[in-house]
Amino acid sequence: MSDYILSPQVSRGLSDKLYDKRKGAALEVERIIREYVIAGEREKIKLTISALVADFVYSVSANARNGGLIGLAATSISLGGQVSQYLETIVPPVLLCFADQDSRVRYYACESMYNIAKVARGSILRYFNELFDAMSKLYADSEMSVKNGAELLDRLVKDIVHEQSIAYSGPITHIDDQDPQQLALALPRVSQFSLPRFIPLLAERVYSKNSWTRNYLVTWIAVLDSIPDLELVSYLPDFLDGLLYFLSDSNPDVRTLTQKLLNDFLTEIREVAELQQQQQHEHLQARLKQLQLPDRPNNRDQDTTLVAKDDTLESESTGHGKGSWVPGQGVSINYAKIVKILKPHLTSNDEDIQETALRWINEFMSLAKDVMIQFTPTLIPAVLPCLAHSVNSIRIIANETNLSLYRLVYESALPPEPQSQPQQPPTSAQNTLGERAGPRPQSPKPQSPKAAGSGMSFGTSASIASKLANSGKDQTPKDQSDRTASPPNKPSDQLEFDYIATVNALTLQFLNEHEQTRVASLEWLLMLHKRAPHLILAIDDGSFPVLLKTLSDPSEEVIKRDLQLLAQISSHSDDAYFTNFMLNMLSLFSTDRRLLENRGSVIIRQLCVSLNSERIYRTLAEILEKDEDLEFANTMVQNLNIILITAPELADLRKRLKSVDSRDGQALFAVLYRSWCHNPVSTFALCLMAQYYEHAVALLQSFAEFEITVNLLIQVDKLVQLIESPVFTYLRLQLLEPERYPHLFKCLYGLLMLLPQSTAFATLRNRLTSVSSMGFIHLVPKIPFSGAQLPTSTSVSGMNASSRNKSAGPASTSGSALAHSNNSSHHPEGPRFPELLSHFRAVQGRHERSRRQAVQALLRLNTYGNNNSHTSSGLAGTAHYSQQQQYLQQHQQKHQRKQQQQLEHQQLQQQVQQQQQLYDAQNTDSIGGGATGASGEQYASRCDADVDSSQARGHGNNVIPGTSRRRTRDRQSQLDILQQQQQQQQQQQQPPATSNRSSVIKGSNAGGYHSNRSYAGSGAGTPPPGGATGSGMGASPGGNNVISPSSTASSSSPAGK
Repeated sequence: MSDYILSPQVSRGLSDKLYDKRKGAALEVERIIREYVIAGEREKIKLTISALVADFVYSVSANARNGGLIGLAATSISLGGQVSQYLETIVPPVLLCFADQDSRVRYYACESMYNIAKVARGSILRYFNELFDAMSKLYADSEMSVKNGAELLDRLVKDIVHEQSIAYSGPITHIDDQDPQQLALALPRVSQFSLPRFIPLLAERVYSKNSWTRNYLVTWIAVLDSIPDLELVSYLPDFLDGLLYFLSDSNPDVRTLTQKLLNDFLTEIREVAELQQQQQHEHLQARLKQLQLPDRPNNRDQDTTLVAKDDTLESESTGHGKGSWVPGQGVSINYAKIVKILKPHLTSNDEDIQETALRWINEFMSLAKDVMIQFTPTLIPAVLPCLAHSVNSIRIIANETNLSLYRLVYESALPPEPQSQPQQPPTSAQNTLGERAGPRPQSPKPQSPKAAGSGMSFGTSASIASKLANSGKDQTPKDQSDRTASPPNKPSDQLEFDYIATVNALTLQFLNEHEQTRVASLEWLLMLHKRAPHLILAIDDGSFPVLLKTLSDPSEEVIKRDLQLLAQISSHSDDAYFTNFMLNMLSLFSTDRRLLENRGSVIIRQLCVSLNSERIYRTLAEILEKDEDLEFANTMVQNLNIILITAPELADLRKRLKSVDSRDGQALFAVLYRSWCHNPVSTFALCLMAQYYEHAVALLQSFAEFEITVNLLIQVDKLVQLIESPVFTYLRLQLLEPERYPHLFKCLYGLLMLLPQSTAFATLRNRLTSVSSMGFIHLVPKIPFSGAQLPTSTSVSGMNASSRNKSAGPASTSGSALAHSNNSSHHPEGPRFPELLSHFRAVQGRHERSRRQAVQALLRLNTYGNNNSHTSSGLAGTAHYSQQQQYLQQHQQKHQRKQQQQLEHQQLQQQVQQQQQLYDAQNTDSIGGGATGASGEQYASRCDADVDSSQARGHGNNVIPGTSRRRTRDRQSQLDILQQQQQQQQQQQQPPATSNRSSVIKGSNAGGYHSNRSYAGSGAGTPPPGGATGSGMGASPGGNNVISPSSTASSSSPAGK
């Protein structure tokens, strides 16, 4: 074909390897085509173009392909304005060369297409998709010359796009379900640029990972977005997902351009939303004005015409927005689809992507409220973990997003009312909070300054707003397509808030490792339960165990929020739920003793702040009274009693407990008393708070009927310290009136008699000594408290009254009427103290039997281990035997350490006695020897005397120099004989080493008092000679050491042995 169309010289020139010869041949082709154009020979032009394509562009020789591309460029230049008629023959071969293996061919293809596009201008846009796809690949070419050629061609095409008018052919729908390339090819070919044909290609290419390609795509999206009336923002969901990944590109220029582009898109969305809110607000104002006018035909027609004119003027005047994009009528934003795209990026590992997604979500809270509220259950798991993000900027925007979503749900999420309750007309307060029964229009207070300046605040009833919303629902614009998902046109009653899914998502956040996230989730639950207490967080929905387990959280703030939520749930529930809550809380304390020890006080006090403290204590007392775990009941009552005495939150309850004049106060005392009987000291403290001092004396007398353990003495020590606190100020002031409160002295002296000579003993003794009216203690009548026969409160009060009348006279009688502790008969229906005391003895009897059974079980276990020690090898494989052996070894080690401490203590006492005797013997003489020896013997026979006073008595006698050596030797021999006798007696009384359980039961060496009246295992160190240990309030290693009165009396001095 070329032989007839092109001369042999032109054919050889186009195939030559030298560029100059190919250029000369191309110029010859240009001249020939120009002659054909002038002559109007179109067929020859087509034959020439076909020859260039077939013989050169499609040739296997690279030089021939280069010559053919130059020839096509020359042909386009010569055709001029008529080139558009031949583009279907010229452009496809050049596009094919963009993917050629030879880099020079790709470069000449860019050069050829540049010349063709420069001549064709707007006509080339019909191949925009093909050009766009080819140039996106050339931008990532490895050859720099090809990249430069692609950049030149790209700039030219952008200029053409800006110059030419863009034919907008309407929106495209459902591209997700189809292949982008097939969808683009299936659309009919148009003569100009078509955005619906371009979007599928952009959605495919936007996931490229090459930095050059991404830079090319970002620049093109920015160019298309800047074109007026193109409405690229309507297609944002189609390529937003891939565009967000550009923020993680390694090229900083790509990240900067992408961030700027996304900010521009967000600004456009905000302007569109503000415009729609403004138009809808104005339309609502016009309709309200029309409805409020009198119902007259003339006025109605006239007003309707005026409103129509206003709408026409508004539609003509509006249309000029802010920024680089001009919003027009019919622009729609698919908020729901954009939010679905942003959700996965909220948890992205890239900080820029995560921060951008959070910013967009936060912005949508004010732009599309009705849409965003649907996504609350899925947004919460993504937003709340970001509250504790390591990056400060992400943490700030996450807090803002959480607050916006919280406010949105609180103001918009109307919980469904129970079916049993009739619907009531909404009030003004409900309208303020957004709790309207009907559809709610858009907020009359736009967030932007533009909308705020144009809007007008108005107030109307919910029924009118509902009516307007329903009427506007039927008047849908005709030009609104299926892609429109603008939230202002959708009523809020069609968008239900999923409370259950939201609660489930928040509950899962309890497992988050960050404290801020757990606190925020509990605050959300507090708000949701306040909004819908009948719908969520019921006792049977599985959330109650989770909330109860959260009390073991290491964060104190989490525990406080959890307790507030539990208290709020209890306040909206019946008594069964509250009782179950208290029961489960006690069960948790029983299984987790560390929680009770570390956070028990905080939990109880916080509950008393949120709920009725009396109700809490009554319920806990009723549960603990029937608790079979006596050891836990003892511990729990002790903790509750300390909280009751010391917590500022329980000041009202303490006042209620003091005012026992009412039946409720007496009933409260009785309920607490029956449960407080698990702990004797707590029961005694309860009587002190209620000012029942007479009954407190009876309790002290009953203490002697049971075993006095070390734990009890420690509690008495703490009680003495509490008596010195401000809580018992009234009690200390009552000591100044012994004629009105004689039993108070007996209570405190009873405590003094229980205590060993320790710091607490000295404190209480000093307090009682400082009172000058101790002589009035004889006013108290002697009451037989021992045994089961206890006089009734009436008889006792009568005895008190008679004694007061005889001793104190009329003034004392009038003063005693104010003291209900001494006049229990003043209230005939008061507490029945004989029954309460009997109950106390019964409960303490159960505790004592439980302790004895525990000790007996331990003895049987020890005996079992000794009898079966030869068969231990056969049982070593079982876990039960291993546990028994381990427990037995631990107990034996404790007992051995205790015996070692006792032996060391006895040795120290013997050394002190020996040193004192030697000192006295060396300083004796013929005159004062007898007195000195007598003083030494008194010191040796009385270990609990004071050291200083003993030494003063030893040194107070006159010592005459020149003492006879014979008398000294005789005295020394007598002391040696006395020391040997004492050592023999101690060896006879010391238990054998193999008996390691009898001493624990009898209390002789396992605990309690020793010869110097100090606690065993108290860690007080070496006691001073003849003095008490002083600070021996620590618990012994044995745990339940018993102090028997007989052993105390028999061990008062070595001479008693």
